[in-house]
Amino acid sequence: MAEQAFALKYARAFEQVAAAQHLDRAQVQQQLNDFADTLSISPELREFLSNPAIPHEQKNKVLDAIIAKLGFGTGVVRNFLAVLIQNDRIDALHEIVQEYVEMADEASGLHEAEIVSARSLSDADRQVLAEQAAKLAGSQVRVQWKEDASLLGGAVIRIGSTVYDGSVRAQLGQIERHLAGAQ
Repeated sequence: MAEQAFALKYARAFEQVAAAQHLDRAQVQQQLNDFADTLSISPELREFLSNPAIPHEQKNKVLDAIIAKLGFGTGVVRNFLAVLIQNDRIDALHEIVQEYVEMADEASGLHEAEIVSARSLSDADRQVLAEQAAKLAGSQVRVQWKEDASLLGGAVIRIGSTVYDGSVRAQLGQIERHLAGAQ
């Protein structure tokens, strides 16, 4: 819980700075994700940047080299990463980025939707379901697609804590409850 609280604190502070400077949210998110991916594939780098025995000047040189290699230069993202390193919070970058993305999505009116279908869907079917999810949310949605054969058919759409169950399994369950109540 404490980790989530400080991740939220850092994400909120970063989101405020990024918004005040009118940074492109998608670009900032991509840069943070690129750096987080670099950390996740290099345990040595993560250990180096997290090691309190290594002077911050050395860590900042390595940070600058990585940022140059990733191609996003200096600026707000670089300074934010330097603060995380200085405050020994770089290990929590993934959680901080998740919190930032949620805040940025909320600020731009974008909702997360999960659509679970019984089978693989065609692009046309996906488009129809994504449009339906956007109507239900009343805003744009970013869809995560999943498959679950136990649905038998149809789909389940989750937006936030609201679930819209249009699966055959749910319909059969309703029929079963109706028949059981009729006896």
